Amino acid sequence: MTALSVILWVAVPYAAIAVFVVGHLWRYRYDKFGWTTRSSQTYENRLLRWGSPMFHLGILMVIAGHVVGLFVPREWLYAIGISEEIYHVGATAMGTAAAVLTLAGLAILIYRRRTVGPVFLATTVMDKVMYVFLAATLGFGTLATVVYQLFGPGFHYRETISPWIRSIFLFQPQPALMAEVPLLFQLHILTAFALFALWPFTRLVHVFSAPVGYLFRPYVVYRSRDAVRGARPVRRGWDPVKTPDPQRLHRP
Repeated sequence: MTALSVILWVAVPYAAIAVFVVGHLWRYRYDKFGWTTRSSQTYENRLLRWGSPMFHLGILMVIAGHVVGLFVPREWLYAIGISEEIYHVGATAMGTAAAVLTLAGLAILIYRRRTVGPVFLATTVMDKVMYVFLAATLGFGTLATVVYQLFGPGFHYRETISPWIRSIFLFQPQPALMAEVPLLFQLHILTAFALFALWPFTRLVHVFSAPVGYLFRPYVVYRSRDAVRGARPVRRGWDPVKTPDPQRLHRP
Protein backbone atom coordinates (compact mmCIF):
# COMPACT_ATOMS: atom_id res chain seq x y z
CA MET A 1 0.00 0.00 0.00
CA THR A 2 1.59 3.27 -1.14
CA ALA A 3 1.22 6.75 0.32
CA LEU A 4 -0.58 7.88 -2.85
CA SER A 5 -3.10 5.07 -2.43
CA VAL A 6 -3.82 6.17 1.14
CA ILE A 7 -4.23 9.80 0.05
CA LEU A 8 -6.56 9.00 -2.86
CA TRP A 9 -8.70 6.30 -1.27
CA VAL A 10 -8.70 7.32 2.40
CA ALA A 11 -7.79 10.99 2.86
CA VAL A 12 -9.67 12.39 -0.15
CA PRO A 13 -12.99 10.62 0.60
CA TYR A 14 -12.98 11.63 4.27
CA ALA A 15 -11.98 15.21 3.45
CA ALA A 16 -14.78 15.46 0.87
CA ILE A 17 -17.35 13.99 3.27
CA ALA A 18 -16.26 16.39 6.04
CA VAL A 19 -16.53 19.42 3.75
CA PHE A 20 -19.90 18.15 2.50
CA VAL A 21 -21.37 17.87 6.02
CA VAL A 22 -19.77 20.92 7.65
CA GLY A 23 -20.31 23.05 4.53
CA HIS A 24 -24.05 22.37 4.52
CA LEU A 25 -24.33 23.17 8.22
CA TRP A 26 -22.43 26.41 7.71
CA ARG A 27 -24.45 27.34 4.63
CA TYR A 28 -27.75 26.73 6.42
CA ARG A 29 -26.61 28.69 9.48
CA TYR A 30 -25.20 31.74 7.72
CA ASP A 31 -26.77 31.81 4.25
CA LYS A 32 -30.39 30.73 4.53
CA PHE A 33 -31.52 33.32 1.99
CA GLY A 34 -28.97 31.96 -0.47
CA TRP A 35 -30.21 28.38 -0.03
CA THR A 36 -31.98 28.32 -3.36
CA THR A 37 -31.90 26.92 -6.88
CA ARG A 38 -31.42 30.43 -8.28
CA SER A 39 -34.17 29.60 -10.75
CA SER A 40 -33.91 31.20 -14.19
CA GLN A 41 -37.30 30.06 -15.44
CA THR A 42 -38.51 33.64 -15.86
CA TYR A 43 -35.71 34.26 -18.40
CA GLU A 44 -36.38 31.22 -20.62
CA ASN A 45 -38.83 28.34 -20.36
CA ARG A 46 -38.86 26.41 -23.65
CA LEU A 47 -35.49 24.66 -23.28
CA LEU A 48 -35.89 24.39 -19.52
CA ARG A 49 -39.19 22.57 -19.96
CA TRP A 50 -37.33 19.77 -21.78
CA GLY A 51 -33.92 19.76 -20.15
CA SER A 52 -34.89 19.96 -16.48
CA PRO A 53 -37.28 16.96 -16.34
CA MET A 54 -34.89 14.82 -18.38
CA PHE A 55 -31.94 15.64 -16.15
CA HIS A 56 -33.77 15.24 -12.85
CA LEU A 57 -35.45 11.97 -13.82
CA GLY A 58 -32.19 10.60 -15.14
CA ILE A 59 -30.15 11.63 -12.11
CA LEU A 60 -32.69 10.04 -9.76
CA MET A 61 -32.31 6.79 -11.68
CA VAL A 62 -28.51 7.11 -11.50
CA ILE A 63 -28.60 7.69 -7.74
CA ALA A 64 -30.92 4.73 -7.18
CA GLY A 65 -28.64 2.49 -9.22
CA HIS A 66 -25.56 3.61 -7.28
CA VAL A 67 -27.27 3.04 -3.94
CA VAL A 68 -28.15 -0.53 -4.88
CA GLY A 69 -24.83 -1.29 -6.54
CA LEU A 70 -22.58 0.23 -3.88
CA PHE A 71 -24.38 -0.14 -0.58
CA VAL A 72 -26.42 -3.34 -0.95
CA PRO A 73 -24.20 -6.45 -0.62
CA ARG A 74 -24.68 -8.89 -3.45
CA GLU A 75 -25.45 -11.66 -0.94
CA TRP A 76 -28.62 -9.75 -0.01
CA LEU A 77 -29.69 -9.73 -3.65
CA TYR A 78 -28.91 -13.43 -3.99
CA ALA A 79 -31.17 -14.06 -1.00
CA ILE A 80 -34.18 -12.58 -2.82
CA GLY A 81 -33.45 -14.44 -6.05
CA ILE A 82 -31.50 -11.83 -8.05
CA SER A 83 -28.54 -13.65 -9.56
CA GLU A 84 -25.33 -12.07 -10.83
CA GLU A 85 -26.45 -12.39 -14.46
CA ILE A 86 -29.85 -10.81 -13.84
CA TYR A 87 -28.28 -7.96 -11.87
CA HIS A 88 -25.65 -7.33 -14.54
CA VAL A 89 -28.20 -7.19 -17.37
CA GLY A 90 -30.58 -4.98 -15.40
CA ALA A 91 -27.89 -2.65 -14.11
CA THR A 92 -26.30 -2.26 -17.55
CA ALA A 93 -29.58 -1.66 -19.40
CA MET A 94 -31.12 0.69 -16.85
CA GLY A 95 -27.79 2.39 -16.18
CA THR A 96 -27.30 3.09 -19.87
CA ALA A 97 -30.82 4.50 -20.21
CA ALA A 98 -30.34 6.66 -17.11
CA ALA A 99 -26.98 7.92 -18.38
CA VAL A 100 -28.38 8.85 -21.80
CA LEU A 101 -31.34 10.66 -20.24
CA THR A 102 -29.17 12.51 -17.73
CA LEU A 103 -26.49 13.56 -20.20
CA ALA A 104 -29.09 14.70 -22.74
CA GLY A 105 -30.85 16.80 -20.12
CA LEU A 106 -27.55 18.23 -18.88
CA ALA A 107 -26.49 19.10 -22.44
CA ILE A 108 -29.74 21.00 -22.98
CA LEU A 109 -29.33 22.88 -19.69
CA ILE A 110 -25.71 23.81 -20.45
CA TYR A 111 -26.64 24.89 -23.99
CA ARG A 112 -29.47 27.00 -22.59
CA ARG A 113 -27.22 28.59 -19.98
CA ARG A 114 -24.58 29.40 -22.58
CA THR A 115 -26.78 30.70 -25.42
CA VAL A 116 -29.62 32.51 -23.64
CA GLY A 117 -28.32 35.95 -22.72
CA PRO A 118 -30.19 36.65 -19.46
CA VAL A 119 -29.52 33.11 -18.20
CA PHE A 120 -25.82 33.43 -19.04
CA LEU A 121 -25.60 36.73 -17.19
CA ALA A 122 -27.22 35.12 -14.13
CA THR A 123 -24.63 32.31 -14.13
CA THR A 124 -22.08 32.60 -11.32
CA VAL A 125 -18.51 31.32 -11.20
CA MET A 126 -19.56 28.51 -8.83
CA ASP A 127 -22.28 27.52 -11.31
CA LYS A 128 -19.64 27.08 -14.01
CA VAL A 129 -17.33 25.09 -11.71
CA MET A 130 -20.24 22.91 -10.60
CA TYR A 131 -21.22 22.16 -14.19
CA VAL A 132 -17.63 21.16 -15.03
CA PHE A 133 -17.35 18.63 -12.20
CA LEU A 134 -20.92 17.39 -12.68
CA ALA A 135 -20.31 16.78 -16.38
CA ALA A 136 -16.93 15.16 -15.64
CA THR A 137 -18.44 12.80 -13.05
CA LEU A 138 -21.28 11.75 -15.36
CA GLY A 139 -18.96 11.54 -18.36
CA PHE A 140 -16.35 9.32 -16.71
CA GLY A 141 -19.06 7.08 -15.27
CA THR A 142 -20.80 6.71 -18.62
CA LEU A 143 -17.52 6.12 -20.46
CA ALA A 144 -16.49 3.45 -17.94
CA THR A 145 -19.83 1.69 -18.39
CA VAL A 146 -19.58 1.76 -22.18
CA VAL A 147 -15.93 0.65 -22.33
CA TYR A 148 -16.04 -2.10 -19.72
CA GLN A 149 -19.67 -3.17 -19.35
CA LEU A 150 -21.19 -2.77 -22.82
CA PHE A 151 -18.30 -3.42 -25.20
CA GLY A 152 -15.64 -4.79 -22.89
CA PRO A 153 -15.02 -7.87 -20.78
CA GLY A 154 -16.96 -6.41 -17.85
CA PHE A 155 -15.72 -5.26 -14.50
CA HIS A 156 -17.04 -6.66 -11.23
CA TYR A 157 -17.13 -3.46 -9.19
CA ARG A 158 -19.18 -5.17 -6.49
CA GLU A 159 -16.02 -7.06 -5.53
CA THR A 160 -13.82 -3.96 -5.30
CA ILE A 161 -15.50 -0.56 -5.36
CA SER A 162 -18.62 -1.58 -3.43
CA PRO A 163 -16.81 -3.09 -0.41
CA TRP A 164 -14.35 -0.18 -0.47
CA ILE A 165 -17.07 2.48 -0.29
CA ARG A 166 -18.82 0.58 2.49
CA SER A 167 -15.53 0.37 4.38
CA ILE A 168 -15.24 4.16 4.18
CA PHE A 169 -18.64 4.69 5.79
CA LEU A 170 -17.94 2.01 8.40
CA PHE A 171 -14.68 3.84 9.33
CA GLN A 172 -12.65 0.78 8.39
CA PRO A 173 -11.07 1.96 5.11
CA GLN A 174 -9.54 -0.64 2.82
CA PRO A 175 -7.64 1.30 0.10
CA ALA A 176 -6.04 -1.91 -1.19
CA LEU A 177 -9.37 -2.80 -2.81
CA MET A 178 -8.94 0.09 -5.26
CA ALA A 179 -5.52 -1.01 -6.50
CA GLU A 180 -6.83 -2.99 -9.50
CA VAL A 181 -9.78 -0.74 -10.37
CA PRO A 182 -9.60 0.59 -13.97
CA LEU A 183 -8.60 4.22 -14.44
CA LEU A 184 -11.98 5.38 -15.76
CA PHE A 185 -13.74 4.13 -12.63
CA GLN A 186 -11.10 5.79 -10.46
CA LEU A 187 -11.55 9.12 -12.25
CA HIS A 188 -15.32 8.77 -11.89
CA ILE A 189 -14.95 8.30 -8.13
CA LEU A 190 -12.44 11.13 -7.62
CA THR A 191 -14.48 13.67 -9.61
CA ALA A 192 -17.58 12.57 -7.68
CA PHE A 193 -15.88 13.30 -4.35
CA ALA A 194 -14.70 16.65 -5.71
CA LEU A 195 -18.32 17.41 -6.64
CA PHE A 196 -19.45 16.46 -3.12
CA ALA A 197 -16.87 18.88 -1.66
CA LEU A 198 -18.20 21.68 -3.88
CA TRP A 199 -21.84 20.79 -3.26
CA PRO A 200 -22.53 23.01 -0.19
CA PHE A 201 -21.29 26.12 -2.01
CA THR A 202 -23.42 25.75 -5.13
CA ARG A 203 -27.09 25.71 -6.09
CA LEU A 204 -27.08 21.94 -5.53
CA VAL A 205 -28.08 22.57 -1.90
CA HIS A 206 -31.68 22.69 -3.10
CA VAL A 207 -31.59 18.87 -3.18
CA PHE A 208 -32.05 18.94 0.59
CA SER A 209 -34.98 21.33 0.53
CA ALA A 210 -38.66 20.47 0.47
CA PRO A 211 -41.66 22.81 0.83
CA VAL A 212 -42.99 20.92 3.86
CA GLY A 213 -44.12 24.14 5.52
CA TYR A 214 -46.64 24.77 2.75
CA LEU A 215 -48.62 21.74 3.94
CA PHE A 216 -49.23 23.27 7.36
CA ARG A 217 -49.31 27.03 6.81
CA PRO A 218 -52.64 28.84 7.40
CA TYR A 219 -54.82 29.89 4.52
CA VAL A 220 -54.26 33.30 3.00
CA VAL A 221 -57.52 35.26 2.72
CA TYR A 222 -57.73 37.75 -0.14
CA ARG A 223 -60.36 40.50 -0.07
CA SER A 224 -61.15 43.03 -2.77
CA ARG A 225 -61.42 46.76 -2.03
CA ASP A 226 -64.04 47.19 -4.75
CA ALA A 227 -67.73 47.12 -3.81
CA VAL A 228 -68.58 45.52 -7.15
CA ARG A 229 -66.23 43.42 -9.26
CA GLY A 230 -67.42 43.44 -12.88
CA ALA A 231 -71.04 42.41 -13.30
CA ARG A 232 -71.10 40.03 -10.34
CA PRO A 233 -72.08 41.26 -6.88
CA VAL A 234 -69.66 40.75 -4.03
CA ARG A 235 -70.53 37.73 -1.96
CA ARG A 236 -70.79 38.02 1.78
CA GLY A 237 -67.47 37.27 3.40
CA TRP A 238 -65.48 38.86 6.15
CA ASP A 239 -67.07 41.93 7.72
CA PRO A 240 -65.25 45.15 6.83
CA VAL A 241 -62.93 46.59 9.45
CA LYS A 242 -64.31 49.93 10.71
CA THR A 243 -62.41 52.85 12.15
CA PRO A 244 -62.40 52.65 15.99
CA ASP A 245 -64.60 55.10 17.82
CA PRO A 246 -62.29 57.68 19.51
CA GLN A 247 -64.79 58.18 22.34
CA ARG A 248 -64.75 54.52 23.21
CA LEU A 249 -60.96 54.29 22.95
CA HIS A 250 -60.44 57.09 25.52
CA ARG A 251 -63.26 56.06 27.83
CA PRO A 252 -61.87 55.11 31.29
